[in-house]
This record gives sequence, structure tokens and C-alpha cells, in this order.
Amino acid sequence: MTRVEQVNQKRRGRRAAGEDTRAALIAAARETFIEKGYDGATVRAIATRAGVDAAMVNHWFGGKEGLFAQSVLQLPFDPAEILKRLLDGPLEEAGERIIRTFITVWDATGGGTFAALIRSVTSQEAVANALKSFLINAIFSKVLAEIDVEQRDLRATLCATQMVGLGIVRYVVHFEPLASVDIDTVVKAVAPNLQRYLTGDLD
Repeated sequence: MTRVEQVNQKRRGRRAAGEDTRAALIAAARETFIEKGYDGATVRAIATRAGVDAAMVNHWFGGKEGLFAQSVLQLPFDPAEILKRLLDGPLEEAGERIIRTFITVWDATGGGTFAALIRSVTSQEAVANALKSFLINAIFSKVLAEIDVEQRDLRATLCATQMVGLGIVRYVVHFEPLASVDIDTVVKAVAPNLQRYLTGDLD
């Protein structure tokens, strides 16, 4: 075996501990997503940078979306599972499910993860672009793909701004009483507007 083959074999080989592989992928993904954005980053490029096989991305994170969620957004959930939850039920109640799901997840960490993300967004344009691509393309566009409406791109963007704005008010600037009110109250107050973005008349 040549020296080049030995080096390539070492680069592609499994690490001694699975957690080392996972940590390497997260570090490589964060750098790649920031450099290239969500859409421009590929699983192969991230795996190459981490020195592991691309199959490890699916093994540890379920795919590109899950890796982005844990590396850049540092979200404590699997986007695929969240998407299933958002689509599980009547379309006329989708707004309520979306608000309840995101607020419940964010509240579970005291809003700290979301606040840290927003601080990164305000200081790094690349992170902001990656967050925008993720929310619009990986979450809301997929929800809207199941709904028979026009102007899906606009609706997805409006939904993303609703959730980011709500998160900022509740977890970053702490506007009371919204910052501490119970989840049911938030859902009742905000869900009708989100539902209009999803299925209502935008004119």
C-alpha cells in the first residue's frame, strides 16, 4: 500500500469512538454551513472535511437537516420528527401545532439555545442566511407542500418571520408578559395569524 493510500484509508476510517466521529462532523458542518450556507453545503463536503465516510451523517444525524440543526442551530430535536408532528392533524389546526411545538421545544431549554442562535445571527451574516434557508426550505416549504395554496414561497417566508420574531420577543429581549406567559396563551394569541399565513387569504 502506498503512502497516499495509507493516508486516504486513515482519513476515511472509523474513529476509535463514535462520539469522536459525531463531534468531528458537528465541527466540520458548522464551518461548512457558515462558509457555504445551508443550500451550498453538501453532505459529502462536510464528511470529507471531518475525515469520515458520508454515511456517518445519516447514521448520527439522519441527514443534512439534522446535522444542521445540531451543528449551527444547536436545536435539541430532530427536524424530521418535528416535521411529522407539524403535519399530523387537520390543516386548519396546523398553526396551533407549529406554535405549540416550537415553543414547547424552546421552553424546554429555557430559551437559551434560541437566544444563543440569534446572537450568532446578528454578528454573522452567513449564519443568518443558513438559518433562513433552513426554516424556509427544510421546514415551512415542506409543510406548505402538503397544502393546496398559492404563493407558497411568500407564505413560507412569513411563517419563518413569525417564529423568529416570537422567539426573539420571548427569549432574547424578554418583552413581558409574552416572555413568561404560559404556552396555551401564546398558542391562542399567535396561532390564528400563523394559520392565515399557511392557508388564509394574503390579499
